Amino acid sequence: MFVGVLRLVLFLPASGSLKSKRHLLRSAIDRVRARFNVSIAEVAENDLWQKSVLGVTAVGNDHAFVNETLDKVAGLVASMHGGQIRVTGRDLVIEPWDDGLGEGTRTLAEAEGALPWEPPG
Repeated sequence: MFVGVLRLVLFLPASGSLKSKRHLLRSAIDRVRARFNVSIAEVAENDLWQKSVLGVTAVGNDHAFVNETLDKVAGLVASMHGGQIRVTGRDLVIEPWDDGLGEGTRTLAEAEGALPWEPPG
């Protein structure tokens, strides 16, 4: 399993109030959620009119799929609202996540009943 985290720093030059900023962001967030199977939220700079930071996460069984999905999300955000939202910063991290279940060392019944569990190796 691969977990990808994308951080987008946004500049909203036409935003003259928190209300207009929230309108633009809500529209962008809703469009991303409707188009991609990701989690997305404003995670910083909530009280600034012209700046925002979005956090986006995606999970998949293929590194390339997670990378492509988050790239498409960044592209969609950058292209919407005719330049009213500009991406000024972008950080992407994709990490492999091994839950230990594929190693054949325990069954699902053992996993549900055994606490605490230490991964083998």
